[in-house]
Amino acid sequence: MRSVRSIILGTGVGAALSVPLAVSVAASADSSVIISRNKPAAASSVLAPNAAARADDLSDSTRWASAAGPGTQWLRIDLGSVRSIARVQLRWAGAYAKAYRVQTSTDGANWKNLYATASGNGGVDDLSKLSGSGRYVRVLATQRGQAEGGYSLADVKAYGPASTTPLAAVAAPAGSAASGLEDGRKKEYALELVSSAENSTKSWRGEFGYIEDIGDGRGYTGGIAGFCSGTSDMLAVVNAYTKAKKSNVLARYLPALRTVDGSDSHAGLDPGFPLAWRTAAKDPVFQKVQENARDSMYFTPAVKLAKGDKLRALGQFAYFDAAVMHGVSGLQGIRAAAMKVARTPAQGGDELTYLNAFLNAREAAMRTESAHLDTTRVDTAQRVFLRNSNLDLSAPLSWKVYGDSYKIAQ
Repeated sequence: MRSVRSIILGTGVGAALSVPLAVSVAASADSSVIISRNKPAAASSVLAPNAAARADDLSDSTRWASAAGPGTQWLRIDLGSVRSIARVQLRWAGAYAKAYRVQTSTDGANWKNLYATASGNGGVDDLSKLSGSGRYVRVLATQRGQAEGGYSLADVKAYGPASTTPLAAVAAPAGSAASGLEDGRKKEYALELVSSAENSTKSWRGEFGYIEDIGDGRGYTGGIAGFCSGTSDMLAVVNAYTKAKKSNVLARYLPALRTVDGSDSHAGLDPGFPLAWRTAAKDPVFQKVQENARDSMYFTPAVKLAKGDKLRALGQFAYFDAAVMHGVSGLQGIRAAAMKVARTPAQGGDELTYLNAFLNAREAAMRTESAHLDTTRVDTAQRVFLRNSNLDLSAPLSWKVYGDSYKIAQ
Protein backbone atom coordinates (compact mmCIF):
# COMPACT_ATOMS: atom_id res chain seq x y z
CA MET A 1 0.00 0.00 0.00
CA ARG A 2 1.32 3.45 -0.89
CA SER A 3 0.75 6.13 1.69
CA VAL A 4 -0.93 9.48 1.09
CA ARG A 5 -1.68 12.44 3.30
CA SER A 6 -5.35 12.90 4.16
CA ILE A 7 -7.19 16.17 4.46
CA ILE A 8 -10.59 15.89 6.10
CA LEU A 9 -12.72 18.75 4.84
CA GLY A 10 -15.83 20.65 5.73
CA THR A 11 -18.27 21.75 3.06
CA GLY A 12 -16.28 24.87 2.16
CA VAL A 13 -13.79 24.79 -0.70
CA GLY A 14 -10.99 26.16 1.43
CA ALA A 15 -11.73 24.61 4.84
CA ALA A 16 -9.13 21.94 5.63
CA LEU A 17 -7.52 20.09 8.53
CA SER A 18 -4.46 17.90 7.99
CA VAL A 19 -4.42 14.61 9.85
CA PRO A 20 -2.45 11.37 9.35
CA LEU A 21 -4.12 8.82 7.10
CA ALA A 22 -5.20 5.62 8.85
CA VAL A 23 -4.48 2.62 6.65
CA SER A 24 -5.35 -0.35 8.86
CA VAL A 25 -8.02 -2.62 7.40
CA ALA A 26 -8.54 -4.30 10.75
CA ALA A 27 -9.36 -1.04 12.49
CA SER A 28 -12.96 -1.03 11.26
CA ALA A 29 -13.46 -4.55 9.92
CA ASP A 30 -15.25 -5.76 13.04
CA SER A 31 -17.90 -3.00 12.91
CA SER A 32 -18.39 -2.34 9.21
CA VAL A 33 -19.25 -4.22 6.06
CA ILE A 34 -18.94 -3.36 2.38
CA ILE A 35 -22.11 -1.47 1.45
CA SER A 36 -21.16 -0.53 -2.11
CA ARG A 37 -20.59 -3.93 -3.75
CA ASN A 38 -22.52 -4.33 -7.02
CA LYS A 39 -24.53 -1.16 -6.43
CA PRO A 40 -25.53 0.97 -9.45
CA ALA A 41 -22.57 3.06 -10.59
CA ALA A 42 -22.28 6.00 -12.97
CA ALA A 43 -19.37 8.05 -14.27
CA SER A 44 -18.67 11.34 -15.97
CA SER A 45 -17.17 9.46 -18.92
CA VAL A 46 -16.14 5.93 -19.86
CA LEU A 47 -13.33 4.54 -21.95
CA ALA A 48 -14.99 1.42 -23.36
CA PRO A 49 -15.25 -1.33 -22.29
CA ASN A 50 -14.27 -0.13 -18.81
CA ALA A 51 -17.73 0.79 -17.50
CA ALA A 52 -18.41 2.46 -14.15
CA ALA A 53 -19.94 -0.73 -12.75
CA ARG A 54 -16.59 -2.51 -13.16
CA ALA A 55 -15.21 -0.55 -10.21
CA ASP A 56 -17.61 -2.08 -7.66
CA ASP A 57 -18.18 -5.56 -9.06
CA LEU A 58 -16.90 -8.85 -7.65
CA SER A 59 -13.88 -9.06 -9.93
CA ASP A 60 -10.40 -7.79 -9.13
CA SER A 61 -9.44 -7.87 -12.80
CA THR A 62 -11.93 -5.28 -14.08
CA ARG A 63 -11.82 -1.51 -13.81
CA TRP A 64 -13.49 1.79 -14.61
CA ALA A 65 -11.54 4.11 -16.89
CA SER A 66 -12.46 7.66 -17.86
CA ALA A 67 -11.93 9.31 -21.20
CA ALA A 68 -8.37 10.50 -21.77
CA GLY A 69 -7.42 14.11 -21.22
CA PRO A 70 -6.95 16.66 -18.44
CA GLY A 71 -9.81 17.96 -16.34
CA THR A 72 -12.24 16.67 -13.75
CA GLN A 73 -13.82 13.21 -13.90
CA TRP A 74 -15.90 11.30 -11.36
CA LEU A 75 -17.22 7.89 -10.42
CA ARG A 76 -20.45 7.72 -8.40
CA ILE A 77 -22.02 4.76 -6.58
CA ASP A 78 -25.69 4.72 -5.56
CA LEU A 79 -26.07 2.92 -2.22
CA GLY A 80 -29.86 2.81 -2.66
CA SER A 81 -30.64 4.72 0.53
CA VAL A 82 -28.83 7.01 2.94
CA ARG A 83 -26.20 4.97 4.78
CA SER A 84 -23.50 5.79 7.34
CA ILE A 85 -19.99 5.58 5.87
CA ALA A 86 -16.98 4.83 8.07
CA ARG A 87 -14.32 3.91 5.53
CA VAL A 88 -13.59 3.98 1.80
CA GLN A 89 -10.92 1.93 0.06
CA LEU A 90 -9.70 2.84 -3.43
CA ARG A 91 -7.51 0.72 -5.66
CA TRP A 92 -6.17 2.75 -8.56
CA ALA A 93 -5.41 1.03 -11.86
CA GLY A 94 -2.40 2.81 -13.30
CA ALA A 95 -4.06 6.06 -14.35
CA TYR A 96 -4.35 7.50 -10.85
CA ALA A 97 -5.37 10.92 -9.55
CA LYS A 98 -2.83 13.18 -7.92
CA ALA A 99 -5.67 15.30 -6.54
CA TYR A 100 -9.05 13.89 -5.68
CA ARG A 101 -11.92 14.05 -3.21
CA VAL A 102 -14.16 11.37 -1.73
CA GLN A 103 -17.62 12.82 -1.27
CA THR A 104 -21.13 11.89 -0.13
CA SER A 105 -24.53 13.23 -1.08
CA THR A 106 -28.14 12.57 -0.17
CA ASP A 107 -29.55 13.93 -3.44
CA GLY A 108 -26.84 13.54 -6.09
CA ALA A 109 -26.48 17.31 -6.42
CA ASN A 110 -25.07 18.67 -3.16
CA TRP A 111 -21.83 17.03 -2.06
CA LYS A 112 -19.88 16.98 1.18
CA ASN A 113 -16.20 16.14 1.32
CA LEU A 114 -15.18 13.20 3.47
CA TYR A 115 -11.58 13.26 2.33
CA ALA A 116 -9.31 15.14 -0.05
CA THR A 117 -5.69 15.05 -1.10
CA ALA A 118 -3.45 16.86 -3.54
CA SER A 119 -0.60 14.36 -3.20
CA GLY A 120 -2.05 11.06 -4.35
CA ASN A 121 0.43 8.55 -5.77
CA GLY A 122 -1.73 5.65 -6.91
CA GLY A 123 -1.82 2.15 -5.54
CA VAL A 124 -4.29 1.46 -2.72
CA ASP A 125 -5.68 4.27 -0.57
CA ASP A 126 -7.42 2.92 2.52
CA LEU A 127 -9.30 5.81 4.11
CA SER A 128 -10.53 4.77 7.53
CA LYS A 129 -12.01 6.63 10.51
CA LEU A 130 -14.31 8.58 8.21
CA SER A 131 -17.58 9.94 9.50
CA GLY A 132 -20.33 10.73 7.01
CA SER A 133 -23.54 9.58 5.47
CA GLY A 134 -25.27 9.69 2.12
CA ARG A 135 -27.06 7.76 -0.52
CA TYR A 136 -24.28 8.45 -3.00
CA VAL A 137 -20.50 8.07 -2.71
CA ARG A 138 -18.38 9.85 -5.31
CA VAL A 139 -14.70 9.90 -6.16
CA LEU A 140 -14.06 13.30 -7.76
CA ALA A 141 -10.69 13.25 -9.53
CA THR A 142 -9.46 16.76 -10.26
CA GLN A 143 -5.82 16.40 -11.35
CA ARG A 144 -4.05 13.56 -13.16
CA GLY A 145 -1.05 11.83 -11.69
CA GLN A 146 0.37 11.14 -15.16
CA ALA A 147 0.91 13.37 -18.17
CA GLU A 148 -1.23 11.22 -20.46
CA GLY A 149 -4.52 9.34 -20.21
CA GLY A 150 -7.32 9.97 -17.74
CA TYR A 151 -8.27 8.22 -14.50
CA SER A 152 -8.89 4.58 -13.68
CA LEU A 153 -10.15 2.76 -10.57
CA ALA A 154 -9.98 -1.00 -10.32
CA ASP A 155 -11.98 -1.12 -7.11
CA VAL A 156 -14.02 1.18 -4.87
CA LYS A 157 -15.28 -0.13 -1.56
CA ALA A 158 -17.42 1.88 0.83
CA TYR A 159 -17.84 0.48 4.34
CA GLY A 160 -20.57 1.18 6.86
CA PRO A 161 -22.42 -0.37 9.80
CA ALA A 162 -23.54 -3.95 9.31
CA SER A 163 -27.17 -3.00 10.00
CA THR A 164 -29.31 -3.21 6.87
CA THR A 165 -31.75 -0.61 8.20
CA PRO A 166 -31.34 2.47 5.97
CA LEU A 167 -31.33 5.98 7.45
CA ALA A 168 -33.72 7.28 4.81
CA ALA A 169 -34.86 6.73 1.26
CA VAL A 170 -34.01 9.37 -1.32
CA ALA A 171 -35.05 9.49 -4.96
CA ALA A 172 -32.31 9.06 -7.54
CA PRO A 173 -31.40 12.13 -9.61
CA ALA A 174 -33.03 12.28 -13.03
CA GLY A 175 -31.15 12.44 -16.32
CA SER A 176 -27.45 12.48 -17.06
CA ALA A 177 -25.61 14.30 -14.30
CA ALA A 178 -22.43 14.48 -16.37
CA SER A 179 -23.85 16.54 -19.25
CA GLY A 180 -22.88 20.15 -19.86
CA LEU A 181 -25.06 23.04 -21.01
CA GLU A 182 -25.47 21.39 -24.41
CA ASP A 183 -28.09 19.34 -22.56
CA GLY A 184 -31.40 21.20 -23.00
CA ARG A 185 -32.39 20.66 -19.38
CA LYS A 186 -29.09 22.03 -18.08
CA LYS A 187 -29.33 25.00 -20.45
CA GLU A 188 -32.78 25.73 -19.02
CA TYR A 189 -31.26 25.73 -15.52
CA ALA A 190 -28.66 28.26 -16.68
CA LEU A 191 -31.27 30.49 -18.30
CA GLU A 192 -33.39 30.46 -15.14
CA LEU A 193 -30.36 31.29 -13.02
CA VAL A 194 -29.41 34.23 -15.24
CA SER A 195 -33.01 35.45 -15.32
CA SER A 196 -33.22 35.39 -11.52
CA ALA A 197 -30.34 37.89 -11.48
CA GLU A 198 -31.30 39.93 -14.53
CA ASN A 199 -35.07 40.01 -14.10
CA SER A 200 -35.78 38.80 -10.52
CA THR A 201 -37.70 35.80 -11.83
CA LYS A 202 -36.87 32.31 -13.09
CA SER A 203 -39.54 32.69 -15.82
CA TRP A 204 -37.29 34.17 -18.49
CA ARG A 205 -39.88 33.63 -21.22
CA GLY A 206 -42.02 36.33 -19.63
CA GLU A 207 -39.23 38.91 -19.88
CA PHE A 208 -39.08 39.62 -23.62
CA GLY A 209 -40.82 42.95 -22.89
CA TYR A 210 -38.66 44.01 -19.94
CA ILE A 211 -37.04 47.41 -20.43
CA GLU A 212 -35.69 50.11 -18.10
CA ASP A 213 -32.64 52.27 -17.45
CA ILE A 214 -30.99 50.78 -14.35
CA GLY A 215 -28.47 53.60 -14.09
CA ASP A 216 -25.38 51.60 -15.01
CA GLY A 217 -24.25 53.94 -17.77
CA ARG A 218 -25.47 51.66 -20.53
CA GLY A 219 -28.74 53.38 -21.41
CA TYR A 220 -31.83 51.22 -21.70
CA THR A 221 -31.56 47.58 -20.63
CA GLY A 222 -34.17 45.25 -22.10
CA GLY A 223 -35.19 41.73 -23.00
CA ILE A 224 -34.20 38.27 -21.83
CA ALA A 225 -30.44 38.90 -21.70
CA GLY A 226 -30.26 42.54 -20.67
CA PHE A 227 -29.55 43.93 -24.16
CA CYS A 228 -28.42 47.57 -23.79
CA SER A 229 -28.88 50.62 -26.00
CA GLY A 230 -25.37 51.74 -25.07
CA THR A 231 -23.50 48.50 -25.80
CA SER A 232 -24.48 47.63 -29.39
CA ASP A 233 -26.41 44.45 -28.58
CA MET A 234 -29.82 46.15 -28.42
CA LEU A 235 -29.06 47.75 -31.78
CA ALA A 236 -28.10 44.35 -33.16
CA VAL A 237 -31.38 42.84 -31.89
CA VAL A 238 -33.52 45.54 -33.50
CA ASN A 239 -31.49 45.25 -36.73
CA ALA A 240 -32.08 41.48 -36.81
CA TYR A 241 -35.79 41.97 -36.09
CA THR A 242 -36.09 44.45 -38.95
CA LYS A 243 -34.36 42.05 -41.33
CA ALA A 244 -36.77 39.29 -40.32
CA LYS A 245 -39.80 41.58 -40.35
CA LYS A 246 -39.26 44.82 -42.21
CA SER A 247 -42.39 46.52 -40.93
CA ASN A 248 -42.24 46.57 -37.13
CA VAL A 249 -42.75 49.07 -34.32
CA LEU A 250 -39.04 49.29 -33.48
CA ALA A 251 -37.64 49.90 -36.97
CA ARG A 252 -38.17 53.68 -36.75
CA TYR A 253 -35.81 53.82 -33.76
CA LEU A 254 -32.82 52.35 -35.59
CA PRO A 255 -31.25 55.77 -36.41
CA ALA A 256 -31.52 56.81 -32.74
CA LEU A 257 -30.06 53.48 -31.54
CA ARG A 258 -27.08 54.00 -33.81
CA THR A 259 -26.61 57.52 -32.44
CA VAL A 260 -26.75 56.57 -28.74
CA ASP A 261 -24.64 53.42 -29.11
CA GLY A 262 -21.66 53.67 -26.77
CA SER A 263 -23.38 56.09 -24.39
CA ASP A 264 -26.14 56.23 -21.78
CA SER A 265 -28.16 58.74 -23.81
CA HIS A 266 -31.87 58.34 -24.58
CA ALA A 267 -31.74 60.89 -27.39
CA GLY A 268 -34.34 60.04 -30.02
CA LEU A 269 -35.67 57.12 -27.98
CA ASP A 270 -37.91 58.93 -25.50
CA PRO A 271 -40.73 58.84 -24.89
CA GLY A 272 -41.96 56.11 -27.24
CA PHE A 273 -39.20 53.48 -27.40
CA PRO A 274 -40.02 51.58 -24.16
CA LEU A 275 -43.66 51.16 -25.19
CA ALA A 276 -42.63 50.07 -28.69
CA TRP A 277 -40.23 47.48 -27.18
CA ARG A 278 -43.00 46.05 -24.97
CA THR A 279 -45.35 45.94 -27.95
CA ALA A 280 -42.80 44.13 -30.12
CA ALA A 281 -42.25 41.62 -27.31
CA LYS A 282 -45.69 40.14 -28.02
CA ASP A 283 -44.52 39.17 -31.53
CA PRO A 284 -43.15 35.58 -31.75
CA VAL A 285 -40.71 36.76 -34.43
CA PHE A 286 -39.17 39.29 -32.03
CA GLN A 287 -39.05 36.69 -29.28
CA LYS A 288 -37.14 34.32 -31.54
CA VAL A 289 -34.76 37.11 -32.54
CA GLN A 290 -34.00 37.74 -28.85
CA GLU A 291 -33.34 34.05 -28.20
CA ASN A 292 -31.04 33.79 -31.21
CA ALA A 293 -29.17 36.93 -30.17
CA ARG A 294 -28.72 35.72 -26.60
CA ASP A 295 -27.30 32.43 -27.83
CA SER A 296 -25.04 33.81 -30.56
CA MET A 297 -23.72 36.78 -28.55
CA TYR A 298 -23.32 35.22 -25.10
CA PHE A 299 -24.33 31.60 -24.56
CA THR A 300 -22.52 29.88 -27.42
CA PRO A 301 -19.16 31.71 -27.18
CA ALA A 302 -19.13 31.44 -23.36
CA VAL A 303 -19.86 27.70 -23.38
CA LYS A 304 -17.30 27.12 -26.14
CA LEU A 305 -14.64 28.94 -24.12
CA ALA A 306 -15.56 26.99 -20.97
CA LYS A 307 -15.43 23.65 -22.77
CA GLY A 308 -11.99 24.57 -24.11
CA ASP A 309 -10.94 25.06 -20.49
CA LYS A 310 -12.40 21.60 -19.65
CA LEU A 311 -15.06 23.08 -17.34
CA ARG A 312 -18.26 21.22 -16.53
CA ALA A 313 -21.77 22.67 -16.46
CA LEU A 314 -21.19 24.92 -13.43
CA GLY A 315 -18.14 26.51 -15.01
CA GLN A 316 -19.98 26.87 -18.32
CA PHE A 317 -22.80 28.68 -16.53
CA ALA A 318 -20.34 30.92 -14.64
CA TYR A 319 -18.78 31.95 -17.97
CA PHE A 320 -22.22 32.53 -19.53
CA ASP A 321 -23.41 34.69 -16.63
CA ALA A 322 -20.20 36.73 -16.80
CA ALA A 323 -20.64 37.22 -20.56
CA VAL A 324 -24.21 38.47 -20.09
CA MET A 325 -23.08 41.15 -17.63
CA HIS A 326 -19.62 42.05 -18.96
CA GLY A 327 -19.74 40.94 -22.59
CA VAL A 328 -17.52 38.24 -24.06
CA SER A 329 -14.50 40.56 -23.99
CA GLY A 330 -15.17 41.20 -20.30
CA LEU A 331 -15.45 37.46 -19.70
CA GLN A 332 -12.09 36.96 -21.36
CA GLY A 333 -10.55 39.61 -19.11
CA ILE A 334 -11.96 37.95 -15.99
CA ARG A 335 -10.69 34.59 -17.20
CA ALA A 336 -7.22 36.05 -17.80
CA ALA A 337 -7.16 37.45 -14.27
CA ALA A 338 -8.18 34.08 -12.82
CA MET A 339 -5.50 32.26 -14.82
CA LYS A 340 -2.83 34.39 -13.16
CA VAL A 341 -3.55 32.63 -9.85
CA ALA A 342 -4.89 29.22 -10.88
CA ARG A 343 -4.58 26.83 -13.80
CA THR A 344 -7.64 25.72 -15.75
CA PRO A 345 -8.43 21.99 -15.86
CA ALA A 346 -7.21 21.99 -19.46
CA GLN A 347 -3.85 23.19 -18.12
CA GLY A 348 -3.81 20.39 -15.55
CA GLY A 349 -5.30 22.43 -12.70
CA ASP A 350 -7.95 21.58 -10.13
CA GLU A 351 -11.41 22.62 -11.36
CA LEU A 352 -12.71 23.68 -7.94
CA THR A 353 -9.61 25.80 -7.30
CA TYR A 354 -9.79 27.44 -10.71
CA LEU A 355 -13.50 28.23 -10.44
CA ASN A 356 -12.93 29.80 -7.03
CA ALA A 357 -10.26 32.03 -8.62
CA PHE A 358 -12.61 32.85 -11.50
CA LEU A 359 -15.40 33.91 -9.15
CA ASN A 360 -12.95 36.05 -7.19
CA ALA A 361 -11.94 37.77 -10.42
CA ARG A 362 -15.59 38.12 -11.43
CA GLU A 363 -16.47 39.86 -8.18
CA ALA A 364 -13.50 42.19 -8.57
CA ALA A 365 -14.76 43.15 -12.03
CA MET A 366 -18.29 43.75 -10.71
CA ARG A 367 -17.03 46.07 -7.98
CA THR A 368 -15.53 48.41 -10.54
CA GLU A 369 -19.07 49.47 -11.48
CA SER A 370 -21.33 51.20 -8.95
CA ALA A 371 -24.44 49.51 -10.39
CA HIS A 372 -22.96 46.05 -9.74
CA LEU A 373 -21.55 46.40 -6.22
CA ASP A 374 -24.08 43.80 -5.03
CA THR A 375 -22.34 40.53 -5.85
CA THR A 376 -24.99 38.15 -4.51
CA ARG A 377 -25.50 36.59 -7.94
CA VAL A 378 -22.06 35.14 -7.28
CA ASP A 379 -21.92 34.92 -3.48
CA THR A 380 -25.27 33.27 -2.77
CA ALA A 381 -25.72 31.44 -6.06
CA GLN A 382 -22.59 30.32 -7.94
CA ARG A 383 -20.43 29.99 -4.82
CA VAL A 384 -23.14 27.90 -3.16
CA PHE A 385 -22.97 25.38 -6.00
CA LEU A 386 -19.17 25.47 -5.90
CA ARG A 387 -19.05 24.84 -2.15
CA ASN A 388 -21.34 21.86 -2.72
CA SER A 389 -18.98 20.57 -5.44
CA ASN A 390 -21.94 20.62 -7.81
CA LEU A 391 -19.76 20.90 -10.90
CA ASP A 392 -22.42 19.28 -13.07
CA LEU A 393 -25.11 21.78 -12.01
CA SER A 394 -27.39 18.92 -11.01
CA ALA A 395 -30.82 19.57 -9.52
CA PRO A 396 -32.09 20.17 -6.92
CA LEU A 397 -30.69 23.70 -6.88
CA SER A 398 -31.33 26.38 -4.27
CA TRP A 399 -29.93 29.91 -4.40
CA LYS A 400 -30.56 33.55 -3.55
CA VAL A 401 -30.12 36.72 -5.58
CA TYR A 402 -30.62 40.19 -4.12
CA GLY A 403 -32.33 38.65 -1.11
CA ASP A 404 -34.87 36.60 -3.10
CA SER A 405 -34.83 32.80 -2.83
CA TYR A 406 -35.19 30.44 -5.78
CA LYS A 407 -35.33 26.67 -6.27
CA ILE A 408 -35.17 24.18 -9.12
CA ALA A 409 -36.51 20.80 -7.98
CA GLN A 410 -35.58 18.63 -10.98
